[in-house]
Amino acid sequence: MTGYFYHKTAMREAPETVKVNDKEYKIIRLLGHGKGGNSYLAERSGKSFVIKQIHHEPCDYYTFGNKIEAERNDYERLKSAGIRIPEMLDIDIENERIVKEYVEGNTVFELIRDSIPVELYREQARDMAAQAKTAGLNIDYFPTNFVVQDGLIYYVDYECNPYMDEWSFENWGIKYWSRTDAFEKYLREH
Repeated sequence: MTGYFYHKTAMREAPETVKVNDKEYKIIRLLGHGKGGNSYLAERSGKSFVIKQIHHEPCDYYTFGNKIEAERNDYERLKSAGIRIPEMLDIDIENERIVKEYVEGNTVFELIRDSIPVELYREQARDMAAQAKTAGLNIDYFPTNFVVQDGLIYYVDYECNPYMDEWSFENWGIKYWSRTDAFEKYLREH
């Protein structure tokens, strides 16, 4: 199965259609359930998009402020840092929805799970990490957040935080970019 990561417990019932600023999108399927929202593959006028619907489920390891404003601000910070991300095409503040460019491909997580070499993508992640650090940022280096399209990885989440060495790629993210004990444990538990 290609596309964004499918979490076994994340299959939320999707609406048939959703509006974002008076534009209607047909929901195809859930792509992923994150700590800040659900992402859906959607279609409009024959083109594919990602609709992210913010949710307000509790998260015991992360504190949120205004999630929709954070998404917009983080998107701008990532663009300024030169991180390869899908374009934000629309944002509906009132309904807490974002329309993103759809990056079609497998996640790095899927490749690792299926024992497909990811060395090239690991080097691209290191390059992104250097760009993020230069901008004073950390991104979420978990491999479900990276989709491969045409040989390039895209960071498909907009989450970023002030740089802290303990959450850098080399100190945290790398633990999940191969079949490590941490990766295997996550695979078993999810």
